[in-house]
Amino acid sequence: MEPEKSIALRPRFEVESKNSVEKILERAKTLKSELKSDYQIKIIDEHLYFYFSKEKRKYYSPFLHLELEANEGKTIVKGLFGPEQLLWTLFMFLHFVVAGLFLVFSMMAYTHWSLNQSIVLDVVVISLMVVCWIILYFTARINREKGVPQMHELEDLMYKVLE
Repeated sequence: MEPEKSIALRPRFEVESKNSVEKILERAKTLKSELKSDYQIKIIDEHLYFYFSKEKRKYYSPFLHLELEANEGKTIVKGLFGPEQLLWTLFMFLHFVVAGLFLVFSMMAYTHWSLNQSIVLDVVVISLMVVCWIILYFTARINREKGVPQMHELEDLMYKVLE
């Protein structure tokens, strides 16, 4: 997978493994104890979560979520790279605040315009919200780019589990 070329902030992918779900889960349990100093592996039913250990984790460090689906003797593995959950929650909160302010000031601008009042302040705030959206997007892209080498590490770990 090439996350550098992906537009999405949370790249998704799908691979196929010739091993069964049970064999993959057993391999994950084995690697969980072997690689405890470098990675955290969480196993919940047929979902695997790969994280970096506290020592290697940065604020931009990604995690990898794998969903295992049995399919005629093979396993379909659906993967999702994502940012640290706390960081993602902060970004979503900021997006909702910006969107809320954008909508409120858009309604106020329309009301002021229909009453033939000045809309300068409303348009300035709306413009600032658009700038904030752009800044949030590019900040997320920069953080994802910083995490690309770690994405490749997690991808290598995934292939160790799937082999």
